[in-house]
Amino acid sequence: MLTRDRFAALLGPLPEKVAPDVNVVDQVDCGTFLRQTIEYNVEAGERIRAFLCLPHDRPFPLPAVYCFHQHAGNRLLGKSEVVGLSGDPDQAYAKELAEQGFITLAPDAICFEERCHSQVSPDFYHLNQLHIRLIRGQTLLGKVLHDLSAGIDVIEGLEEVDAGRIGFIGHSYGGRMALFAPPFDPRIRASVCSCGSTNYRDMAAVQFDFVVPGFLEYGDIEDVVRLVNPADLLILGGDQDKWSVGIEPMVAYARSAFDGGVLDFQVYAGGHQFTKEMRHRAYRFLRERLQRHPALGDDIRSGD
Repeated sequence: MLTRDRFAALLGPLPEKVAPDVNVVDQVDCGTFLRQTIEYNVEAGERIRAFLCLPHDRPFPLPAVYCFHQHAGNRLLGKSEVVGLSGDPDQAYAKELAEQGFITLAPDAICFEERCHSQVSPDFYHLNQLHIRLIRGQTLLGKVLHDLSAGIDVIEGLEEVDAGRIGFIGHSYGGRMALFAPPFDPRIRASVCSCGSTNYRDMAAVQFDFVVPGFLEYGDIEDVVRLVNPADLLILGGDQDKWSVGIEPMVAYARSAFDGGVLDFQVYAGGHQFTKEMRHRAYRFLRERLQRHPALGDDIRSGD
């Protein structure tokens, strides 16, 4: 059985938490919001950059959403796509949410965009980041989740943010992280997974970041979904998408665990996509669920 304690143990040793020490590098007025480039610590000796979008003419404090980028086989693109500076306009959910009044944070995951330290062999660099952790008894997923939690530290520390109303959204790679993030860091109150919910047993291949030794001994992705409670979760997918296989039985299996949070889903006609209709559903869910509520407690490091 997959429990929070078992989940934490499977991730292996994590980096030590450090203070974010946020610094604003530059800023651009985008009309309805201010887009800042910020820099902060994710662990000792490692600082990363992210885009922070702050809506204009809205009464602070506001809800905030961590926006995790897709994979799409392109490690040279990450945070820039979700703020609409490059790539697919359907992936610009950090920009669109900021236009709707949410504060949004969009960093690069390790091995993507500014954090891809091999422009010649980005795939090999990503695989190497997995291997060097596995031989130390660590996991790349643990590192990604640790860095994600550092981003939540940044969000929580902003005076413009209502720290009781923090959400998460992602498509594909980001969609799968939308399932793992709330169990790891329960400060996330509501999460949206787009096209990232297929169980390990139904995958044709496993992305590097989700190689966790021994995981299937205790459960599958559907069991991670059960751990999202008491946060709220929306799972979206396409009926022709290999990364959205089995959403309805997954929800039926996991629903009994949601005695505090809300679990909802919708399957659309089509493949691996995040259409305007799907995004509208996602944004409505975040608006409805990010209401004022008690803090959800400490992150998984405390065994909560």
